[in-house]
Amino acid sequence: MPMTTQVPVQLSRAEQTIRSYQRLGLPREAMPRHVAVIMDGNGRWARQQGRERTYGHAMGAKTVRAIVTESARLELDVLTLYSFSVENWNRPQDEVEFLMELYVEYLIKERQEMMVNNVKFRQIGRREGLPTPVLDELDRTTEETARNTGLTLCLAINYGSRAEITGAVRELADKVKRGELDPAAIDEQLISNHLYTQGLPDPDLLIRTAGEMRVSNYLLWQISYAELYVSDVCWPQFTVEEFHKSLHAYVKRKRKYGTVVED
Repeated sequence: MPMTTQVPVQLSRAEQTIRSYQRLGLPREAMPRHVAVIMDGNGRWARQQGRERTYGHAMGAKTVRAIVTESARLELDVLTLYSFSVENWNRPQDEVEFLMELYVEYLIKERQEMMVNNVKFRQIGRREGLPTPVLDELDRTTEETARNTGLTLCLAINYGSRAEITGAVRELADKVKRGELDPAAIDEQLISNHLYTQGLPDPDLLIRTAGEMRVSNYLLWQISYAELYVSDVCWPQFTVEEFHKSLHAYVKRKRKYGTVVED
């Protein structure tokens, strides 16, 4: 008898996601909607390899791709990555210039991957001060992915939480001054609506790499009740498996929001 070739069954994206959760042993209903990450340790890791700090940033960009792809595959709602703070302008000029060039390269190379993975892109942070090529690629990526309905990827570039909150307060004060807003109407939701992250859920999980125990002026308003997870590995070493460890740690937590939860 002639041998028949069995055609492999093509699973839908939804079926692939279900199987991923089964394989990982993660309860989908308990997963964080919004994961925020402080990507620390690029330069330190590079120095440990006897390389320049810029090499660490280049390798860190590869980690970004892996974590974004896995977050999309697991159908998380939002992934926010702390990429460049307002304080980072104080770094050596050649490192800053390299990072700006890296953003341009990353956005150009990853746009098609975002489309394949149904990722919607968004930048949070100040636009003022960013080079024109960076702004052009940020805008193009935002526009081309605007209709995607999966993971929202937020890159925090030229971001500082105190500056963000100050800007929101100033905008509200201007509205009060013009008679457009009653001060008594200002509540937490209204303030949230004037932050860069307006329209997004607050982070459920904040991950920091490289073992550092601080939040570094990152999403100070938004992480009020986020669960914290600190990984000892530097960002270029933060594999998908390390990401899974953070998710397993999160689903074991009992989130209290200031109340009492019975054991």
